[in-house]
Amino acid sequence: MAVVKGIELVDLIIDAGESAKSLNRAGMTQLLALVDARAVDVVIIAKLDRLTRSVKDLAELLERFTRRGVSLVSVADSLDTQSAAGRLVLNIMVSVSQWEREAIGERTRDAMRHKRNCGERVGTVPFGYRVAGDGLHLEVEPGEQAVAVQVWAMKAAGLTLRRITAELNRRGLTTRRGTAWRFQYVAQVVRASQSECSQARQGQGVSRL
Repeated sequence: MAVVKGIELVDLIIDAGESAKSLNRAGMTQLLALVDARAVDVVIIAKLDRLTRSVKDLAELLERFTRRGVSLVSVADSLDTQSAAGRLVLNIMVSVSQWEREAIGERTRDAMRHKRNCGERVGTVPFGYRVAGDGLHLEVEPGEQAVAVQVWAMKAAGLTLRRITAELNRRGLTTRRGTAWRFQYVAQVVRASQSECSQARQGQGVSRL
């Protein structure tokens, strides 16, 4: 594209493995430094969603580019903000893309909520439970529940998560994988207990099998 437009390349920035959901990434920092220094006139990208996936962020970038006299060219999308028509099409495309992602997110959350309400398994199996024979629902795992009860009792007695962790290891108790307890895993068990209590208050508790 640079050759076609007769543009001299100043730098080549590769954001390998970085998500375009956020502008907080090394490649973007490098790009904006060039733009702010007015070291470039045109920014060429392979595809729009590699620059940003947010309408808000795109608007801020375009405004910043405009103040510095910098145009944006997207090769795969055949877009060039040097024209008003190009800027309009660019904004429409990003708006539609963001709407699509948000709609998918809403449908996913609704589906997961429905599964939880039906007592079906969603995500990882919490400590104290196991997958039932039908492969969909959860049932109590007695051995893990016994350990979980001790965790909850110590938390109710006012012990900190770190003290609970130390006490579990002192008692020779292990995690589901047979490893020593860590602070983060104890926190997960406590949060699972709080979530279960919240569901029970809403009439959505897990049945004891």
